[in-house]
Amino acid sequence: MGCELAGIAAAGPAETRQYYLDWLDAGFAGEMEYLVRDPERRSDPQVAWPETASILVVGLNYRPQTAPTEALSDPRRGRIASYALGTDYHAVLKGKLRAIRTWVERRTRGDVQGRCYVDTGPVLERDLAARAGLGWFGKNTCILNRDQGSYFFLGALLLNVELPPDGATTAHCGTCTRCLDVCPTGAFLGPHQMDARRCISYLTIELRGPIPRELRPLIGNWIFGCDLCQEVCPWNRKAAHASEVRFTPRAGLQAPELIPLLALTPDGYNEMFRKSAVKRAKRSGFLRNVCVALGNSGDPEAVGPLIQALTHEEALVRGHAAWALGRLGGEAASVALRSALSVECDPWVREELQAALELPVEPLLLPQLEMTT
Repeated sequence: MGCELAGIAAAGPAETRQYYLDWLDAGFAGEMEYLVRDPERRSDPQVAWPETASILVVGLNYRPQTAPTEALSDPRRGRIASYALGTDYHAVLKGKLRAIRTWVERRTRGDVQGRCYVDTGPVLERDLAARAGLGWFGKNTCILNRDQGSYFFLGALLLNVELPPDGATTAHCGTCTRCLDVCPTGAFLGPHQMDARRCISYLTIELRGPIPRELRPLIGNWIFGCDLCQEVCPWNRKAAHASEVRFTPRAGLQAPELIPLLALTPDGYNEMFRKSAVKRAKRSGFLRNVCVALGNSGDPEAVGPLIQALTHEEALVRGHAAWALGRLGGEAASVALRSALSVECDPWVREELQAALELPVEPLLLPQLEMTT
């Protein structure tokens, strides 16, 4: 089925179960409430599906050919995480797992049955992958493999037949801390310890409301996800590129110009990211990210489009456009911010406008902003 990695994990509770529960108790999951729901079920495949006797775990490479370095480093262009440059991996990998399950069921005349999970079901895929020998837990919390690096998706096929498990592999990070050192937002508390609330991937995808103001300058030009801790990993230097053609980067998604993205209509957004993992951020969240990246770009050409965004229908976009204009500065930005402040009714957006103008503001509780597509 084209999966570069495969192994068998024994059924039973996750070896990282207590670490996972402690991580949740510390609040590191942020707004990812789906991780908090029913942790006992998530940390034991036999609770998720009582008939589980063993688990086939697969890894599917998604590492793309990268765009020219000069384009990726241009602050006027956005960066999208490698995993989201092609077709949504959920559909691709789940289709492969379902095909494997169908083959097994036909071959055994239905005696062997299975359940497929690709990132959306209540299982801890990384724990299963480590148990199945696909790799080890890197210090950046990714599963690392000596041949495939870390650019691969994980899928699990729970089976009702007991199969000989593959043994776990040993870790090969040594004293290297490049992944920890490169993170601009300080998401790593130490090796294997991440506060997701500070991770750029969380901030640009999972977080539905405003990005904390103090973290916005640190995001740079990332507009969906982040690859920094993978890019610096020595195990990714010689890792192979994806052979799955559906993961080939779509035209226009590697280092897209930021200013045109700000003008995306609902139809334009849906068309550009049809069958793409980027849809998870929703249009308002994606435009929020674009505003932040434009604020970090230092590009005076962005002032006009950001002024237009001050009248956007989404408060989430208006507030981040105000921050970006304050960061870029200039007379035109200042005039537009003052004009917007005279008519803006949303309390949080007003606070962003005042902060951008460096006016005294009273701290306000962030509202529960409604997300729309």
